[in-house]
Amino acid sequence: MSPEILAPAGDERCARAAILSGADALYLGLTAFSARREAANFDAEGLKKLTTYAHLLGVKVYVCLNTLVKESELDAFFQSVGCAWEGGADAILMQDMFLGKALKERFPSLTLHLSTQAGCCNERGAALAKECGFSRVVLARETPLSEIEKIASVIETEVFVQGALCTCFSGQCYFSSFAGNNSGNRGLCKQPCRKKYSIDRQGFETPAYALSLSDLCVGERVRELLDAGVVSLKIEGRMRRPEYVAAAVTYYRALLAGEPAEGAFSDLKRAYNRGDYTHGLAFGQGKDLLSRRVQGHIGERVGNMRDGSFCESGHPAREGDGFKILRGGEEVGGARFAGAGKGGFFLSSREKLLRGDEVRLTTDSALPARLERERTREIVLSLRFVAGEPAEASCGDFRYTGSVLERAKSAPLTRGELERCFEKTDGLPFFVRFGRVETADAFLPKSALNAFRRAFFEELVSRLVPPRTPLGKAELPALSLCKTAMTALISPDLEGLEADILIFKPRDFGNISAEEVAKGRGRKFLFLPPFFTRADEELIREKLSLFDGIYSDGYYGLSLANETRLPFFAGTGWNLSNRGAISEAKRAGVSYFALSKELTSAEQDALSAEGAFALTLGGVKIMDLLYCPFGRTCGKCDKRGQYILTDEEGRKFPLRRYLAGNCRFELYNCAPLRGERTRAGALADLTGQDPSLSSFAACPEAAPLDGATRGHTNRSLL
Repeated sequence: MSPEILAPAGDERCARAAILSGADALYLGLTAFSARREAANFDAEGLKKLTTYAHLLGVKVYVCLNTLVKESELDAFFQSVGCAWEGGADAILMQDMFLGKALKERFPSLTLHLSTQAGCCNERGAALAKECGFSRVVLARETPLSEIEKIASVIETEVFVQGALCTCFSGQCYFSSFAGNNSGNRGLCKQPCRKKYSIDRQGFETPAYALSLSDLCVGERVRELLDAGVVSLKIEGRMRRPEYVAAAVTYYRALLAGEPAEGAFSDLKRAYNRGDYTHGLAFGQGKDLLSRRVQGHIGERVGNMRDGSFCESGHPAREGDGFKILRGGEEVGGARFAGAGKGGFFLSSREKLLRGDEVRLTTDSALPARLERERTREIVLSLRFVAGEPAEASCGDFRYTGSVLERAKSAPLTRGELERCFEKTDGLPFFVRFGRVETADAFLPKSALNAFRRAFFEELVSRLVPPRTPLGKAELPALSLCKTAMTALISPDLEGLEADILIFKPRDFGNISAEEVAKGRGRKFLFLPPFFTRADEELIREKLSLFDGIYSDGYYGLSLANETRLPFFAGTGWNLSNRGAISEAKRAGVSYFALSKELTSAEQDALSAEGAFALTLGGVKIMDLLYCPFGRTCGKCDKRGQYILTDEEGRKFPLRRYLAGNCRFELYNCAPLRGERTRAGALADLTGQDPSLSSFAACPEAAPLDGATRGHTNRSLL
């Protein structure tokens, strides 16, 4: 299979830029259930128009319905699926693996791709996705190259190669949700990770962009991904401009063709560049991963200031160009073109510019014209316009006929007139060549000839891109609600704790002792984080005999539990939000499950089937970080178990370190949770909390928590 360049399409302009630049496929959102709700997105008419255009050029279109779907939205979600199918979608991207399973069982003709938001990062998760009916997985951006190769042997694999990187592990970010009531899982992320924070560790006390990652640019290392078996190279950017989309597609098209790519890379940097790029976590954390000092687009370096107004540069600057000025690696401000000069150009800025300041080109006014491309599909037409016979046009084995032609009284139709008429393609991406063209004494008014041409092309398109039969209605079974509620506690220290289920959360997955696990009273489950590699699994495999079950925030955990014949508890990271997903998860072997922590208590009540739990008390994990926020300065590290991340408003977020071969981090909300009891079992997270809270798990509203939040207990995310 030839590698696929997959481009973002936030609107029609971006979609056409991608297609004309050589993209093999597009991904886009509808007006509902899109993880980029603030993009323009597409309605039913716009989708049909675009898919027709794309399919005529051999370009596939994937529709993203990749937000969490609440119970009350199931009917609307299925309508969106039907809209995508009838609109010509080649595949549908979903975050919810088990809702996808329910969908595939009811509509086998659908092609499903598992969104990166599902956090697939190992072959267990990939195999489970395949069992659920998905034909492709979009890997978590943190997936290392060694795991990518294993996954690619299981299922078709799509990997991000360009664009913005999420700070948090895919699908597990609740920062925007709990700190600002705008859920990333619902397509409304406000990017708190791009703001300034201080950390209480020496050298990191000064506010900086402590969580902001550089943009991803795999570049020439794309060959390593292809060698590992990746079939689709994905460019992030549904919120970016057409020039960025065109530049990115052009760059990777040049790399795949083995053509010189220096110019294309320069154009890409000028279109959008945060942090001068990183190769990303697939190749290991490099020193370029974090962009602590500069936030946003920094463009391409084109020169340095000679004095306060003149930049020495070889760039042919012109009116309309925009610049960003850096001093000592930090942003000073913007500047605009103020005139050409010998060996450079003059700039004007509100800021005082100094000799040696670095000048970065962020808006190249000539870039759009330089990126313009043309892409057409060649067709060969044969025409027969003979007096006394029906008008006839054909393309391949398709033949279209009209009314019988009258005999001309003075000026019969000529070959030239016919060819000039049919060279007009009414906006369709056809390049017309002519085969046999016959005409003899025929007359047809110009308006009628044009109408014949339009009808011919309309019918030809419907043959080349045939309409689809509607899917029909989807029915899901009702849930049988639970009659008995249990308690479960998550904690790294089980001493003195008692609950139906105690979930042991190791500080070091490579050092789990029987003595630690034996503490406390209750069935013992091992906590597994959302990201886990085969090497991580080897750390805990021999310790599984100490536990009565497995709790995991990643889908992969179910596969491990089934293999080891241990009961499985699906964690809050599964984001279970509707009965379709819950029913299929239980059928697949899930014994216990946590409902999404972004649901209200009323929404959780309605989904409280046997085995359900709701997070009601304690810490709220809002991020999983699979990189070191201190830039892997291991020689200077104090190796503390917990730090405090403080934002510009003074809010303090606990940053917890744990070990799984190497250091990983979890970020907790600035306020603990004190929800209210629901019909579901009570789940409390005591990580970093007072163990005495365990006695309040079944009655959280009585817990003595200063400054606690009720979370989304009573307030919906929308």
